[in-house]
Order: sequence, then C-alpha cells, then structure tokens
Amino acid sequence: MTVRILCLLLAAALRLPRGAFPANEDGDTSRTSAVAAARAHRDAHGPRIVRAFAELLALPNVARDAPNIARNAAWLRDALAARGVDAQVHELADRPEARPVVIGRVDAPGARHTLGIYVHYDGQPVDPVQWTHPPFTPTLATAPLTDGGVVRPLPGDGETVDPDWRLYARSAGDDKSPAIGILAALDALRAAGITPRHNLVFLFEGEEEAGSRHLGNHLDRLADRLADVDAWLIADGPVHTSGRAQLLLGVRGYSRVDLTVYGAVRHLHSGHYGNWAPNPALELAHLLASMKDPATGAVHIAGFDDDAAPMNASDRAAAAELADADAALRDELGLARTEGAPASLMARLLSSSFNVRGMAAAGVGDAARNLIPSEATATIDMRLALGVDPEGILDAVEAHIRAQGYHIVHDAAPDHTTRLRHPKIARVDRHPAYRAVRTPVDNPWVAVAARAVRDALRGDGRALAAADDDDPLLIPTAGGTLPLYLFTDRFDGPVIIVPTANHDNNQHGPDENLRLANLWYVVDLMAALFTVPID
Repeated sequence: MTVRILCLLLAAALRLPRGAFPANEDGDTSRTSAVAAARAHRDAHGPRIVRAFAELLALPNVARDAPNIARNAAWLRDALAARGVDAQVHELADRPEARPVVIGRVDAPGARHTLGIYVHYDGQPVDPVQWTHPPFTPTLATAPLTDGGVVRPLPGDGETVDPDWRLYARSAGDDKSPAIGILAALDALRAAGITPRHNLVFLFEGEEEAGSRHLGNHLDRLADRLADVDAWLIADGPVHTSGRAQLLLGVRGYSRVDLTVYGAVRHLHSGHYGNWAPNPALELAHLLASMKDPATGAVHIAGFDDDAAPMNASDRAAAAELADADAALRDELGLARTEGAPASLMARLLSSSFNVRGMAAAGVGDAARNLIPSEATATIDMRLALGVDPEGILDAVEAHIRAQGYHIVHDAAPDHTTRLRHPKIARVDRHPAYRAVRTPVDNPWVAVAARAVRDALRGDGRALAAADDDDPLLIPTAGGTLPLYLFTDRFDGPVIIVPTANHDNNQHGPDENLRLANLWYVVDLMAALFTVPID
C-alpha cells in the first residue's frame, strides 16, 4: 500500500473532507475559537494523532540516507494533500546529492498577510547500541524511562491519552512533532468550519542536521512561490527549562575547524622513545589550553569577539529575567560551577563560545597501547555572537596557532620534507560557516507571535499545565545555530523561532523523546498562529 493511500485513508477515517477550507458563514476567524477547536479535536482524536506521529517517526530520516529521506518527503506531501493543501516535493535535478524540500500552500479568502512556517524532517545520525529501544521503532512510555516509565502500546481509539506519556524515537523532539501539529491543527480548523486568517506556506527541509547545504538553492528556485511571505516562523527546539513557552528571536553563527597536530611519521613505543619523541596528544592539549581559560571561560584568541554587537536594554532585561532559572538548571545538570560566573546563561549566550567537541589520539582504557601517537586531532566549534564574521574568526584561530610556533598546512597531512623543516606542525581544516541573525524584540511580528502563544496557553485546557505564565519568554538569541541567514538574505520579513518540545527531550542524543503535552501544545499553537489577528 502506498504512502499516499495510507494518508488518504487516515483522512477518511477521521471524516475530514478533502479540498479547500470552507468559508466561515459568520465571518468568525477568532483565534480563541480556533484554539478551542484544536483542543476539542485532540481530545476526540488524540490516539490517532499519536499513531500518525509514530508512523512518521518510524521512517528513518538521516540526511545521508536518500531513499528514506524520499519516503519522509512523500509522507509529508501526501499528508498535506489529504488536507487540501497544494503540496509538492521539490527536488534539485542538477544536484542529485541534495535532499528534497516539501512545500505546501493554503490561500485564505481575503487574506492580507502570508505566514511561512519552516520545519525540518531529517534527524541526527543514531547509534542503536546506545538506545534503550530501537531509534526508529517508536516506543511509548508512561513517564521518562529514567524515572521508571513503563513501556505501553500506542493508544487505541477511544482511549484517554495521558499528556505525561513520552514517545521515544529519533526526531520525536527534533523536529517532526511540529509537522504533526500542523496537520492536526488543519484537521481541527476544517472540522470546526474555521478558515485560516492568513495565507500559509509550509516548508519542510530534509538536510538541516547535515548543515542545510542546499536550502539556499531551494529558496532561490522557489522564490516566486515564497515572495509574499511576510514573516517566517521556524518551528524547532524546546520550550524553556522552567516549562514556560518561549520565542527565540535569533541564533548564534557557527564556525568549525578540525585541528590536527603531528609527531613522528608512525606510532612509537612509549618505552623506547618516551621523553625523546614529541607527543602530539600532549602538544595538542597545551595548544587548546592556550586558547581558553577553563576557570573564567575567557577566550585568549586575539580579536575573538571584538566585533560582537553589544547588549542593548532588551538584551539585558531578558538576561536578567532568565537568570533566576540558572540555579535550578545547575542542580539538574549536576554543575558545581559555570564558566564566566556570576554571568547568567543568557548573558553568556549573547557572546561567542569556543568549544572542543571531541579529541582523538590513539586508544584509551582497555584499548590503550604503550605508544606515543603519531598525531592528535580535535574538532572545535565556535558559536558566534551577532556581528562576528564567521570566516574572520577562523582567520583569528589560525593566527593564534601560528603565534604558538606552529607551521600550518591545509587539506592534507604534511609531507616528509615539511616535517623535517618545521618542529611544530598543525593541519587546519575549515568547514562551511555562517553568521548570526537576530530579530529586534520590538518588531511587530514578535508581538503577533507572542499573542498566538498566549492564546494557545490560555484557559483550563492549556497543554503546558506546568507553566505558570501565559506570556512567552522573549529570548534575544538561542545558544544553538540554524541557517536563518538563508532567509534574511532573501526575504524582507523577520524570522522568529517558535520552540515547542520538552526541554529534556534528549535532542540529538540516545533515547530522544517528546512529552505528549508538548505535542498538544504545538497543535494548539498552530491553530492560534493560523488565525491570530494582525493589526
């Protein structure tokens, strides 16, 4: 049975008519009634929504797996089409290595604005050995597995769905749940006879976790279909650690470098050559230590953050409001100290970071041997503050390495002549980099998105019951990175990130999961966004 037939059967089973949304007889496009419709729909059809989510999660979605990425794209296209959305899979015929995007559009009668909603459907690679259950076999538990959650079957029709249940699978938290929320919200509005207030453009990307290498190409070739988008809402990431909803108004930029330090041309016996032959593992450790103070977190690379945009009044206010959550987060993470203390986490996220992602030099533990390794490698990522040039920061890193007495090579290991000529050699491999993006907090679209969040959270049926405030936190920038510059370079409208997952979803790691209350939140939020009034 094809994916298209499955999606059509699902729509029929829910008694949802296909085709365009009906016009509202009374002209009511109240976002309050839209959220009420979303809640009624998920109350009535919660088990089927959860099963549809599990069906999508069961499709492997690592970007390098082209056949399964194509299956994901077809599933999303057909699910949108089953709900009356004009949807296509868009491929780059001249770039066979590129992964497709899915684009869908709903035009609302009399609409004056167009909202673009972006979701990525690919996920991080997996190591099944590290997972409690297979990563592409969605597993429902009554609570977090680490807190004694018991595995149970997916809910059947008529069964009550507990919002505290967790669904475990790759991309449960990052980032397939917004797609299911969109579909359920469309179902809810249609069933209630409510028309979206705005034109809606849906864009689902299939290689965000692989660096969005071809997203710009897709945006360029879809320019005529995206030209009228007034604002982009990026559905990605978790709510705040406190449980409150949040809007992220920017992301840091990104630069990455792989750094390899060389010793002898081959591994040497540590007894025969120890204290005589240089040890590249030790030299790499010294080189990395010269770049950053572990106690204060200060980066000692000249010019590292000189071009960072200074904190303005709204930045300082956001950092101050969020500082109260730091103590609970330190307790949760078991951290007796933090870098840059007493600066808050938010304050630190507004500056650039220098992080050693990993190091390798021969084996450790039971795999260790009595030898001096011939080389040692570290991978470094730098999350960049607004205003910092991604390529310039890599130039600064190379300048620092040279200042420590190293001769730098690129693209390949040093040849024998180079090894004999230079006592200290480092290979620097630079990777694609991009800059930070931030939407000002006083941009009118921020108020629109915040209004939709308040509508989604208001009342007794609110999904995020643990939160004690309907107002979302307005976060100047996220600590992570998304290729938002691809949108701001091409479109005039702002970009706002709308996070929905639980903060403890194990994003990118083993046992990734989504708390079902957060799935209900995204259903309510999408219904609110589709109908929120814009002054």
